[in-house]
Amino acid sequence: MFEQLTEKLQKTLKYIRGEGTITEKNIAEALKMIRLVFLEADVNYKVVKEFEEKVKAKALNQEVMMSLTPAQHFIKIVRNELTEILGQEAQPLIFSSHPPSVFMLVGLQGSGKTTTSGKLARYAKGLGRNPLLVSFDLKRLAAQDQLRIIARSLDLPFYEMSAEKMKDPAEALKELVTYTKNRGYDPLIVDTAGRLHIDEDLMEELRLVREILQPVEVVYVGDSMTGQDAVRSAQAFDQKIGLTSIILTKLDGDARGGAALSIAYVTHKPIKFIGVGEKFDKLEVFHPDRMASRILGMGDILSLIEKAEQEADLKQAEEMARKLKKQQFTLEDFRKQLVQLKKMGSLSGLLGFLPKAGPFKQIGDLNVDDKRLVYFEAVINSMTREERENPRIINGSRRARIARGSGQPVQEVNQLLKQFFEMEKLLKKSDFQKLLKNI
Repeated sequence: MFEQLTEKLQKTLKYIRGEGTITEKNIAEALKMIRLVFLEADVNYKVVKEFEEKVKAKALNQEVMMSLTPAQHFIKIVRNELTEILGQEAQPLIFSSHPPSVFMLVGLQGSGKTTTSGKLARYAKGLGRNPLLVSFDLKRLAAQDQLRIIARSLDLPFYEMSAEKMKDPAEALKELVTYTKNRGYDPLIVDTAGRLHIDEDLMEELRLVREILQPVEVVYVGDSMTGQDAVRSAQAFDQKIGLTSIILTKLDGDARGGAALSIAYVTHKPIKFIGVGEKFDKLEVFHPDRMASRILGMGDILSLIEKAEQEADLKQAEEMARKLKKQQFTLEDFRKQLVQLKKMGSLSGLLGFLPKAGPFKQIGDLNVDDKRLVYFEAVINSMTREERENPRIINGSRRARIARGSGQPVQEVNQLLKQFFEMEKLLKKSDFQKLLKNI
């Protein structure tokens, strides 16, 4: 997520850190570099211009320029303004005090709206709610099929809109509300029609849904890969039917980030969630301040901790912390951590939460491929207990035996041991030991 954007911004921040004092000249140079980075990332030009003006005005403040750490002040200003662009603070979903709460999802075809409906229903269920999924599309009744399959896979209720019911759309929607209330479902998540382009027929259909269902949330689902097209589309939906919030999908892909850095600021609607993968648990609450830190390479330790709290075994984590402090990390411990990591998501995704500087940078430099984690686990499972506890006894003949047992080439065994010994060295470094003292 935002890898290219973060890398280029890091170079800019490195430049300003190298300056002994803050002057109008080097601020202008730094802002020029940031402007080019943002425009390459497809950030809305008006957003870039306003961002630049605000940062410049604050950075040239006498208090900043006379500070003992002017570069740090400048970076703080950049972070604060970036947070403002992204939406200031996380916004929770709105639930009605008189259930059912209706969430109406809108967006163009291919934005990931139907999958997001399933993700949102799963999220609501995790909050102790009782969600109901329904697909409403007057022109494509077959659009229900995908959502029905999703609901079944998540073991969630699904409301069928038959062709007969859809002959009278208004009556069908009223019947849906009655059904939802009578059975105590809350929220009602409505996946609406999507087209390749916005047209008046689509907007008429959406206005009908909004008028009868009276949703507490009208959520625009935007594909972050489309950049400024997503921003323009969101503006059009807002003008035609009115939006309350935004969910950005596909932020785990090669998106340049322009949509995320523009859409909330341009539409004045908060981004509430981001989709970071195809699986139904890959929906994250959007925290503007945390995202700003990640984009600037400062990491997002809070989100990483929250992920760990949801998935990790607390007792096992405490035991691991004790072993790390004593530098007693073994291959058996490594195997247990691989199991935990698989629950939390991809390793590359988790490393994205760490700062791109200090001791954490060395972790990011480790050449660990996500695909290899499965192979590594198989290799460790083929070792004896003694070999896991003391990998230095693993000689050539032992490596050949382990390779045969795991179904992997000897090179894979060698690679695992190399990675493990590199980790061992890092854990012994003073930076890491200082960090571990605070655990």
